[in-house]
Amino acid sequence: MLLIGAVWLDEYLERIWRTPGLVFVPIMALIWTLAGVEITGVFVRRSIAASRAVTSAAVLLGLATSSFSKGDLAQVSGVAVVCTAAALVLLMSLVFYSRGHNVEGVVASSAATLLAFVYLGLMGGFLFVIRKDFDGWLVLGVLLVTKSYDIGAYFFGRAFGRHKLIPWLSPGKTWEGLFGGLAVSTLTGWLGAELGARWGVGFQQLQGWHGAAVGLLFGFVGQLGDLIASLLKRDAGMKDYSSALPGFGGVLDVLDSPLLVAPVAYWVLGALAAA
Repeated sequence: MLLIGAVWLDEYLERIWRTPGLVFVPIMALIWTLAGVEITGVFVRRSIAASRAVTSAAVLLGLATSSFSKGDLAQVSGVAVVCTAAALVLLMSLVFYSRGHNVEGVVASSAATLLAFVYLGLMGGFLFVIRKDFDGWLVLGVLLVTKSYDIGAYFFGRAFGRHKLIPWLSPGKTWEGLFGGLAVSTLTGWLGAELGARWGVGFQQLQGWHGAAVGLLFGFVGQLGDLIASLLKRDAGMKDYSSALPGFGGVLDVLDSPLLVAPVAYWVLGALAAA
């Protein structure tokens, strides 16, 4: 309900001030800052001298960089903007981590900062681009479809899970959970398309089968995003990123699947809009 309220308020304020994201921007900035702190914990567990402040700054810079849409850039190349931001992150990291006139660990620390810049910042920024190029209700739809897979996979895996999906990476995931989650995300996508057409939000011209196909794709990509998070946590010997959200783990334990879905969703929605 809080997410729905935030979307409604953001859309309402845009109609008044003609500026999208007045609610989305501060919420995303806060959440992604916390995510930057959590991923710093992964680096530290691997004996990488990472700074929470530098990592979070890199994440926010990546978020701001990839939040630009075509109308914001005018004649400036989007590729140049992203490359310049990446160069700034690298330079900032090299200067900061060698500030004590000590070169030991500088490469690892700078590489970790660039990982956070891309993984959290650039990929997460696509959610705000979707908000600006389309609307907040489609952002809500992307998130609901993606997380519906997680819910379906959890319950089907608990109830029927017998065959391990990738035991060396994520022992708790099963093939039964995978197919159950895909069924739920497909159904959620179909329902979202039908309700969007009825309520006049999102792509009103979409039919139910379009939403079902998108739901299936987002569910599958979301599972890949979850496995990437498992890879990072398992390498660091962690079960959860943190205990910030009781019952869920950390902020990144919730964001892991939407992070990978966001760029895919942007291109899919762009293709649907063009069609």
